[in-house]
Amino acid sequence: MGSKEIIERARRLASQHIVRDGTNFCVNAHDPRDIGPFANGEAAPHREETRATLSDGVRVLTEMQDMLYAQDRWSLLLIFQAMDAAGKDGVIKHVMSGVNPQGCEVHSFKAPSAEELDHDFLWRCSRLAPRRGMIGIFNRSYYEEVLVVRVHPEFLRKQQLPEAVVSKEIWDERFQDIRKYERYMARNGTIVRKFFLNVSREEQKKRFLERIDDPAKNWKFSAADVAERAHWDAYMSAYEEMIRGTASDHAPWFVIPADNKWYTRLAVASVIIDALASVDLHYPRLDDVALGRLAESRARLVSE
Repeated sequence: MGSKEIIERARRLASQHIVRDGTNFCVNAHDPRDIGPFANGEAAPHREETRATLSDGVRVLTEMQDMLYAQDRWSLLLIFQAMDAAGKDGVIKHVMSGVNPQGCEVHSFKAPSAEELDHDFLWRCSRLAPRRGMIGIFNRSYYEEVLVVRVHPEFLRKQQLPEAVVSKEIWDERFQDIRKYERYMARNGTIVRKFFLNVSREEQKKRFLERIDDPAKNWKFSAADVAERAHWDAYMSAYEEMIRGTASDHAPWFVIPADNKWYTRLAVASVIIDALASVDLHYPRLDDVALGRLAESRARLVSE
């Protein structure tokens, strides 16, 4: 399949999961088991077919990333948010497998440090935003400040904020700050794409048990992750409010079904390809003077 066909296929698949206006967004309206076009009476693809399809996408993504890096005009920020065991690490590993490491940076955000708590809530992420020509990946992000901090108010109390700024409207105020920040990034040439990997509670349980039962996966397991399951409904409510408050044309959310890993990876790859195809990527074009020097240099090399 040619690059144009792959890009068009990516555009169609990405469009199925985009949320530009979160006004009426409802988590329950999105099935974590959805497999997009394969749910319309078509059988799910075999493992080999899935790998081939993803491989096609990775090939095109690699070509586009090469132009992004060479052109040095645009940057791409990919934000991944999800419940534990939704597959963020696996998606990043498989989808970005062919990308030149020089042009991609991955940052994982855990609990904030003392230094980070002494700054505004966007600081630790904004200082790691991708440079021109780069793809930046945030495995969790400043959105934790309206998710885990909202579900656990005790974390907010540790942020040393003046009492006067901690009002009942603090979450709406943070949504406003995030929207303006993402608008600012978009106006400066950063393409922003945000993913909510939507895993079901049942699938999360299954994956946790796999981590416990498989010695090779024991290192992935944390008892704290299981404890967070007690707050599932609160998290779903927080995700719902987050998407309602921060979805936009310039920084849309993509609600990606995460119960079937093969489909999650295909969908995420499609969104990234579509994002890069949305701007005028091309290799730097030399002017007549530069082309003349190039010809002179070639002539010298040939004459040696």
